[in-house]
Amino acid sequence: MFGSLGLPELLVIFAIILVVFGAGKLPQLGKGLGEGISNFRDGLKGKEQKKQLEEKNSPTTPTA
Repeated sequence: MFGSLGLPELLVIFAIILVVFGAGKLPQLGKGLGEGISNFRDGLKGKEQKKQLEEKNSPTTPTA
């Protein structure tokens, strides 16, 4: 994903983010981003578990 971005480019992006949001907001932004990713992963796991539970509980009908 970041194959074409080197260290200088990442530093410039970080500097722009620091200027736009300020040093005080960066921890809050990081926390919000982390929680969002965590919730997304939990949602995916919940969907998987629900699907597996439905497959386990669904009656199988023999075919003739």
